[in-house]
Amino acid sequence: MDGTGVPMRLSELGGRAGKQPDGSAKTREVKLVTVWSAEGRDDKGIPVRDPGSVTYSAAIESAAGRDTDKEVPEFAKRAAREATRRGFDQAQRRVVLGDGAPWIWNLADEQFPGAIQIVDLYHAKGHLWDVAKAIYGVGSNLAEQWAKQRRDELDEGKINALLAALRLHAQANDEARKCLDYVVRNRSRMRYPEFRAQGLCVSSGVVEAGCKVAIGTRLKRAGMHWTVAGADAIIALRCCKLSGRFEDFWERRHAPKQGAPGEVIS
Repeated sequence: MDGTGVPMRLSELGGRAGKQPDGSAKTREVKLVTVWSAEGRDDKGIPVRDPGSVTYSAAIESAAGRDTDKEVPEFAKRAAREATRRGFDQAQRRVVLGDGAPWIWNLADEQFPGAIQIVDLYHAKGHLWDVAKAIYGVGSNLAEQWAKQRRDELDEGKINALLAALRLHAQANDEARKCLDYVVRNRSRMRYPEFRAQGLCVSSGVVEAGCKVAIGTRLKRAGMHWTVAGADAIIALRCCKLSGRFEDFWERRHAPKQGAPGEVIS
C-alpha cells in the first residue's frame, strides 16, 4: 500500500493543511493497494513478482478513523475487498509491504492480522541517506561513507549498531532524530536477513510503480486539477485496465440492475 498526491481544484481542498510555504495544500492523497504473488526467483535467488499477478485498487479515501468511530474507513474496506477477491486469506504466506506511514500498519493490523509486515528496504535506506546529507552535507565523502555503513548495518540486521549511530546525532540533528524514531517504531518490520532467509520480498517497488503508472501518468499531467469525483472515476478505470478487469467493468456497467423479484431498476 502507498499514497500519492493528485492536484485538485481549490473547491476540493477545503482549507486542508499541506506542504505549501503558507501551510496550504494543492493536492489530495490517492491511496493505492496492490495484490500480487512472488513465487519466482531470479538468477541470484531473489524473489521476483510473478508476471501478470498484480491487481490494483485505489481512490481518494481515508484509511484512518477516530477511536470512537464504529465504521471501518473506506480505504480499509477497499483493501480488504481486493485481498478477498485475490484469495489473500488462503495464501500460505501473507505479507504486507509498505513504507513507514503509520496508516499502512494500522490498516494491516486491523484488516490482515497475522500477515508478516515489512518496511520497504530501499525506502528505509533513503531515510539514512537523508540523515547523512543533513549531518555532513550534500556531496561529502563523509556523508557517503556514513550512509554506506548505516545501510550495511540495516542490510545485515545490525539494528542495535544502527540505532547507536543515529543516537549520536539525534539531539543535534532533526533528520537523525526523525530517522531514529522511524527505525525504533518499525524495528520489527526491518528484520531483513530473516525475511530474505524465508524467501520474502523486501521491496515495495510494485506499489510505488503502481502509483506512477496507475495514477501519476494520467492524473498529474501539466495543468490538470481534479475534483474528487472526477479523479476517482478515472482512477477506477485505470485500475480496472491494469488489473485485466476492463471488460468485466464495462459488462457490469451495461448489465440490467436487478431489483426485487419481477422488477428491473432502470
